[in-house]
Amino acid sequence: MENIGWFNFEKKDLDFPFYRKNPHVPKWGWIVFVPLILLGFLFTAGESVLSGIISCLILVVPVLYFLKWDYKAIFQKPTLREVGLAVALFVGYMIYATVVSAALGYVGITTDGTVEQSSINLMYILASVFSLMGEEFMKLIPFLFFMRVIFKYTNNRKLAIVVSMILVMFIFASMHAYSFITLIFAIFVQGFGSIFEFYGYIKTKNVFVSYLTHLITDVFIFLLVMFSI
Repeated sequence: MENIGWFNFEKKDLDFPFYRKNPHVPKWGWIVFVPLILLGFLFTAGESVLSGIISCLILVVPVLYFLKWDYKAIFQKPTLREVGLAVALFVGYMIYATVVSAALGYVGITTDGTVEQSSINLMYILASVFSLMGEEFMKLIPFLFFMRVIFKYTNNRKLAIVVSMILVMFIFASMHAYSFITLIFAIFVQGFGSIFEFYGYIKTKNVFVSYLTHLITDVFIFLLVMFSI
């Protein structure tokens, strides 16, 4: 594959779709993604398995449509090494989140969390198996869009990746905030913390890696909350 600015840690047998018209998403396609992301976000708030499935499909299917159903452009069967990577990134995020949360708490920036203990049960966790894939696409679609725009005007792949990732971090953080204080907390914990999931995807171009990292993290936290640990 041609050298267009790769990071050393990336696997180079696959590239990100769309940003170099590989394949092309027309302007109307990007416009359609906006309400779909909002709808997907609304369905992730549901606690049923059905709402989780809808939040997933409402974003995954349109992306596959523009990929001409070439699912291997974003999904590959995770290798044992990739599963190990996802687990390592989960551990890295938990250490990061623990340290950063403690530092923010020291200066008075805290949050009570976005999930009530009473709402967490096995059905909620099962629904998250699907809704978290939807959340990954809520990050993936804007990431690829920003990459498309930035690469178009700079022809700098590395810059497009970094700037797009940072912009999506702020967007993702805002999805977990309901006040100014919680926004600051979310920017540092959920927003910048998503660097672990981004690393998994950017390295492998396999959404399953970032998804597994996200799933293991959230299920672990849900279990801690459910059992009051």
